[in-house]
Amino acid sequence: METTTKGRKHARKVAATIKEPRLKITSVTTPTINLTDHFLIAMPAMADPNFSRTLTYIAEHNENGAMGVIVNRPTEMRLATLFERIDIPFEQPDFADLPVYFGGPVQSDRGFVLHRPGGDWHSTLKVNDSVGLTSSRDVLQSLASEGKPAEVLVALGYAGWSAGQLEHEIAQNAWLTVPADLAIVFDLPPEERLAAAMQLLGIDFTRLSDVAGHA
Repeated sequence: METTTKGRKHARKVAATIKEPRLKITSVTTPTINLTDHFLIAMPAMADPNFSRTLTYIAEHNENGAMGVIVNRPTEMRLATLFERIDIPFEQPDFADLPVYFGGPVQSDRGFVLHRPGGDWHSTLKVNDSVGLTSSRDVLQSLASEGKPAEVLVALGYAGWSAGQLEHEIAQNAWLTVPADLAIVFDLPPEERLAAAMQLLGIDFTRLSDVAGHA
């Protein structure tokens, strides 16, 4: 009996010296992608006619959504015609025959200018230190009178996605993505841009149907 009592006391002393481990709970944040300054390459299964076989440049992507312009779908309208319609005297014959692009289905009656260098304009979405997307009239006036910015793509309308929509579409294999090389936009004719963007991924156009996912 005495031995049993001593054994119990010893067990209580041992138990008192053992501290229960404290659980350290660390919050885990799911990483999100940021596709600003990226190309979106439409997969062959893209059913939306607005985006079938398109190359889109993403100018902004954050928790609120994304916006960009399609850069390989020229319309029959030329810059000289556009400037005439909006009553801006056009003094730069080198730009007169440049096409106006279908930039996307959102606000298709409004002009958006993707340009390099960025510059200081009234209403510009600054993509980075060298690229801007401007919707104000002053950039068009400068282009018409001075030929600046030097590199431009003028589009009517833009492509827009609500919060999480683009991520969902990418997860559904609607798009391939790759960091943008704007030499493709400003130096190549529109019919060559989609294939050139796919080459950034090492993908041949004829094999695109066998590829899913994003870079």
